[in-house]
Amino acid sequence: MRKDKGLSGELDRIPMLTWIMFLKFLDDQEKIREAEAELASTNFRPTIDAPYRWRDWASSDNGITGLELISFINQDEAVRPDGTRGLGLFAYLRSLSGTEGRDRRDVISTVFKGTVNRMINGYLLRDVINKVDQIHFDTSVEIHSLSFLYESLLKEMRDAAGDSGEFYTPRSVVRFMVQVVDPRIGEQILDPAAGTGGFLVESFRHLSTQCKKAQDFEKLRSGTLFGYEAKPMPFLLSQMNMLLHGIESPDIDPGNALRFPLREIGDKERVDVVLTNPPFGGEEEEGILGNFPEDRRTNETALLFLQLIMRKLKRAPKPGRAGMVVPDGVLFGDGAGARIKEELLKDFNLHTIIRLPRGVFEPYTDIQTNLLFFDRSRPTKEIWYYEHPLPPGQKKYTKTKPLRYEELLPIISWWDKREESEHAWRVSVNAVLGYDERGSIVSANLDKKNPNLRRPSEQLTPVQIVEMIYQKEQRISDIVMDIRKLVTDSGK
Repeated sequence: MRKDKGLSGELDRIPMLTWIMFLKFLDDQEKIREAEAELASTNFRPTIDAPYRWRDWASSDNGITGLELISFINQDEAVRPDGTRGLGLFAYLRSLSGTEGRDRRDVISTVFKGTVNRMINGYLLRDVINKVDQIHFDTSVEIHSLSFLYESLLKEMRDAAGDSGEFYTPRSVVRFMVQVVDPRIGEQILDPAAGTGGFLVESFRHLSTQCKKAQDFEKLRSGTLFGYEAKPMPFLLSQMNMLLHGIESPDIDPGNALRFPLREIGDKERVDVVLTNPPFGGEEEEGILGNFPEDRRTNETALLFLQLIMRKLKRAPKPGRAGMVVPDGVLFGDGAGARIKEELLKDFNLHTIIRLPRGVFEPYTDIQTNLLFFDRSRPTKEIWYYEHPLPPGQKKYTKTKPLRYEELLPIISWWDKREESEHAWRVSVNAVLGYDERGSIVSANLDKKNPNLRRPSEQLTPVQIVEMIYQKEQRISDIVMDIRKLVTDSGK
């Protein structure tokens, strides 16, 4: 792949490899289903028809190659492997449509609507296809090995991603969050910013250990895991990631989870568990902001997702629970942010905030992050904080010295038997809220420092100064939106 002039780096090569593996995987699984149908003397309808199946155009070493291969894949109309003219491969895959609700054809169609073939040398592409054809997706041992290989590829892509790295959450953080939120068989789990599917895959692993009978596995494979991912590349990567981990029909919506008005989300759309790392800081279009109450519209995307999560959690008698990643600015922002956090504290039990040190999300961002855990059981009375310490002698986490899951085990041990310590403390909800002279809440500052830890005085780095300026600009933007609303209302 590195020899092909159409591919410029890992961000091109790994998605390219993914869609090729995706089609090989589908064909191997189709062969299994076809054999099972024949043994059961039942009709079998293939998901992909000839001559578009992998076996028709890819599995022969002497199959179509060069410009003929590139034309068959890329063009809307082309000469097909059987010598006839018809839709090109991608055009055909994008035209697929399920017959009964959402099925595998819809998944394939959605995947390839956002996928392009970037290789321009058909002979090199044939070499890649021949290599992938040697992979056997019909054996559980090989699929198991490939799932770990694929996770390492995703990590490589994250390391090369730069500003595109927002769709990757360190696996140590994902595993920890799933462990403490503890999804159970029969519950519905949602990630509204699914990225490459890390939270859903880890939830699948966690739930698999609870399966005792065939019905449990059947329930786990459908109707349990849900997600949204609007960006085409991470959407494709999430599909492959979940397929390799045994989730045969991933239920990922390829749209923006924020596109629905909050007021229209009813009990049928609520779930038991939400686990997510939503985008930080990015601005949403006006049409999206219109889905939120006027006094809770903000430029901080994480706060918009927080409102969505609160709306999505089930009510009593079985209240939903959530774990999410947020930047520091969400904790101390006022204006619309204060009103959103007021609702969180009044209507939900924000029981735990894990404060992570800088560098956990390197190389994408140096912003300090936090893990919020809350449920819909009751209003917040007190909040437990746990400040995760850096390893001795280490100033921050980096790409070469990342946060390891083993370092988070002390928090897991503390989780069920909470005691104050050098790293853990609790704060009354009244110490978080600020009131004006009329008794109205005007601030909700969750940015509480560890009172049990002596800190050496430290000078702010340029990165920290820029981050402080950025957060203050966001706060000013929210205040301006509030003033604009007041002026508009008074004008009426």
